[in-house]
Amino acid sequence: MNALTRPLAGLGRVTLEALGGVGYAAMLLLEALYYALFGWRVGQRLRLAPVVRQMREIGVDALPIVALLGLTVGLMLGIQFIASLSEFGAQSQVVLAVAKSVTREFGALITAILVAGRSGSALAARIGSMSVSQEVDALSVIGIDPVRYLVAPALLAMLVMLPVLTIVADAAAILGAALYSAPALDVTPGAYLLHTMSLLDAGDVWQGLSKSLVFAVLITLIGVSTGFSVTGGAEGVGRATTRAVVLSICWIIVVDMVFSFFLNR
Repeated sequence: MNALTRPLAGLGRVTLEALGGVGYAAMLLLEALYYALFGWRVGQRLRLAPVVRQMREIGVDALPIVALLGLTVGLMLGIQFIASLSEFGAQSQVVLAVAKSVTREFGALITAILVAGRSGSALAARIGSMSVSQEVDALSVIGIDPVRYLVAPALLAMLVMLPVLTIVADAAAILGAALYSAPALDVTPGAYLLHTMSLLDAGDVWQGLSKSLVFAVLITLIGVSTGFSVTGGAEGVGRATTRAVVLSICWIIVVDMVFSFFLNR
């Protein structure tokens, strides 16, 4: 009988831990939004300097790699679509295919995965190190709420900068596709870009930006919640950093699939 109940007990424990983690992340989100909007009422005003610093670390410092990766993805899509559509004599449709797939899907997805690996892991490592060295407890002792000091600036910066990075990735990807596809279509890159702009509408861009806002919340909450729960010294910090990246990428892909299903019906 124990052989039958042991797997069920293990599944129950894992389920309860997962639900507890989701609830903890939701509480962090509500507290961060509260301090961002009403912290001044309780003497915990959110200062602008930490938000600007986080925006620089999350967004400005990531611009070169995001632009380079977007350009590479655009080149790849141009190569694949030209090769695939030429089998049906529909090479001219490559402009539409690249424009829609980049703005609706690949720009936001690739940017979120990159930021999760770069900034999400940094959040988990920084807060995890502070938790291990009891700096988080010290903040509470001196009257500074850890959520207001550590979570709210990162959340606001991520909500602002991830859509900006997504737009940069979209532009770089479309440019990369133009560099490869324009000669194959016997047009100039400028004409390719103008045709792309005529095919896109606000809904295509907004679909990618709406995804990026949700991805921003996911990356921040997973990073900070994982960091706050660190135990076990430096080894625990390493495990938490890996866990934050893996969970962020998994949730990003799942949420992207759900968004794509409902927004493209």
